[in-house]
Formats: sequence, C-alpha cells, structure tokens
Amino acid sequence: MTTADRNLHGAWWALRVALGAGLLLAGVDKFFDVLAMWSMYLSPLAERLLPVGDETFLRAVGVLEAAVGLAILTRWTRLGAYAMAAWVVGIAANLALAAHFWDLVVRDLEVAAAAFTLARLTEWRAASVASEAPARAAPAREARA
Repeated sequence: MTTADRNLHGAWWALRVALGAGLLLAGVDKFFDVLAMWSMYLSPLAERLLPVGDETFLRAVGVLEAAVGLAILTRWTRLGAYAMAAWVVGIAANLALAAHFWDLVVRDLEVAAAAFTLARLTEWRAASVASEAPARAAPAREARA
C-alpha cells in the first residue's frame, strides 16, 4: 500500500466515523432535544405541508437519520453516504425556505459535500481492495507450484 493509499484510507475513516456518528447522534437526539430544539428548524411551509404534527415528523426523521448513520458506520457506507448527502441538501433547502439560519444552510451544503466525498472514497476503496486481491493471491499460487 502506497503512502497516498494510506492517506486516503485515513481520510475515509475520519469521514466515516465523523459523519456516521454525527448523524446517528442527531437522529437519536430528535427524541430528547438535548443538542437542539429541532422543531425551530422546520420552515413554516414545511409545517403547513406536513400531514402529521412536527413532533411526530421529527421523531420519524430521527429514526431515518439514525438508520443512515448506522449504515455509514457499518457495511453500507457508500449507500448511507449518498443518502446522507441527499438528505442534508434537503435540510439545507428547508432552512433556505425558512429564510433564516443561512449559516446552517452553508454548513449543511458543506456536510453534504463531505458525505458525497465519503461515498466516492468508499467506491475508490472497494476498487483498490479488489485490485489488490489478485496481487496478493498470485504469490500464494506461485508458492504452491
């Protein structure tokens, strides 16, 4: 493994743990409101369009976020990261519709870019591992011959 590969693996792990744990924590907190009062981030338009109350909606969001966070932390990293990227763009759109929290809109778009980067790094990592497998198997076959 080259130095570049080791550096990319390190970046992959940092993004995976930070994004997965962060989203899992945010999802669980939708039930406790310790980190934030999440309902204040719902745009008035979103509140009017919801078929359920904001508490019910936010708990459903919490379950979804926790599931995506777990996906990122487990064997479904790529899928979870793409889902997170799309989800966070949706959150940024909701905040923009509220015409408040512009700092969070920018931050969420940056988080979406980080999640997209994690998904792409996961694809690179899978291809890298797959290409190394035949190289590792070749010396074993030669030793048996």
